[in-house]
Amino acid sequence: MTDTTSRFTDRVAILTGAGSGIGRATAVAFANAGGKVLGVGRRAEALADTAKLHTSIETLEADICADGAAAEIVRHAVSQWGRIDVVVNNAGILAMMPLGEATEEGISRVFATNVTAPSLLASAAMPHLRASRGSVVNVSSTYGHRPIAQASHYGASKAAIEHLTRSWALELASEGIRVNAVAPGPTESEALAGAGLSEAQIGKVKDEEAARIPLGRRGRPEEVAEWILHLADARAAWLTGQVLTVDGGLELV
Repeated sequence: MTDTTSRFTDRVAILTGAGSGIGRATAVAFANAGGKVLGVGRRAEALADTAKLHTSIETLEADICADGAAAEIVRHAVSQWGRIDVVVNNAGILAMMPLGEATEEGISRVFATNVTAPSLLASAAMPHLRASRGSVVNVSSTYGHRPIAQASHYGASKAAIEHLTRSWALELASEGIRVNAVAPGPTESEALAGAGLSEAQIGKVKDEEAARIPLGRRGRPEEVAEWILHLADARAAWLTGQVLTVDGGLELV
C-alpha cells in the first residue's frame, strides 16, 4: 500500500449525513485511505447506495436529532470495531426562512440539526476519542462567517458550529483531542432541493453562485472530502481550532 491509501488503516470514523453529497464522498475517501467508516443518515436507500461504493463502509439508519441517537451511534461503532478515531459532523439542513416567515419550529429544527446533534455526538464519543487521541471535524459553511439573506438562521447555526469548534479545541487540547472544521462554499449536493426549492429555482441559484465565485464554478463533494481527511489525519497533529474555508475564493468578494 502507498502512504496515501494507508493513512487511516485501522482507524474508525463516524460520519453523519453519509447518504449523499459531501458525506458520501467523505465516506468513500476515508475507506479508500484504509479506514473503517460508520455512515449515519435517515434514508436507508441512500445509505445503501453509499455502502455499495466500498466494503469498508458500514451504515446506520438514524435521525441524529432523536433522543438517544448519539449514544446509539457511538455504541454501534464501538461494537463493530472497538474504537473511534474520528467524528465528522457533516449532517445539516439548509432552511430558506426569511425573517418575516420565521417560526419557532423552523428555528428549533435548524439548530437541533446543525448545532445540538453535533454537540451531543461529539460528547458521546469523547471517551473513545480520548483513548485514541482522535479528532472531530465539523462541517460548517462559508455562510458561517459571511451573511446570507433569506436563510439567516442557517448562517447563524453555522457560525455557532465554528465557535464551538474553536472552543472545543481549547477545552480538549489537554486530552489530546483535536477539533477543526471545514467551511465549504456552494457545493453540488441535495441541500437546495432539501430546502424546498423548485428545479427552476435551484438552477437559478446555482448559476448565480457560480457567477460570484472567483474560480467560476461550484465545488465538487470530493474536493471538500479531501480537506476533511487532511484535518482528521493524525499527521496534522499540531493543528487544532481551525476553520478552513473551501469555497473557490467566494470569501474574497
